[in-house]
Amino acid sequence: MSQSNRKQVTAFDAKTHLASLIRDVEEGQSFTITRRGKPVARLEPVHKAAAEVTSELLEGFRAMRQRVKGSGDIRALIEEGRKH
Repeated sequence: MSQSNRKQVTAFDAKTHLASLIRDVEEGQSFTITRRGKPVARLEPVHKAAAEVTSELLEGFRAMRQRVKGSGDIRALIEEGRKH
């Protein structure tokens, strides 16, 4: 699950509502726990389906590609990397 799909909860609220959060996690929801507005921990299911992991990886690669400017020959870069 990407960061954008993960709900945020403050550390205080996580402590106060832990039982409820755990029930939500058992149903597949993930949370980012924040302290003073900064992410400090994640609360997520232990096991993810292979399809979900693959989907997250592909989403990450697509986002990375959007940040890389220009068009390059991927095959040439792979071959160059093999030389080293």
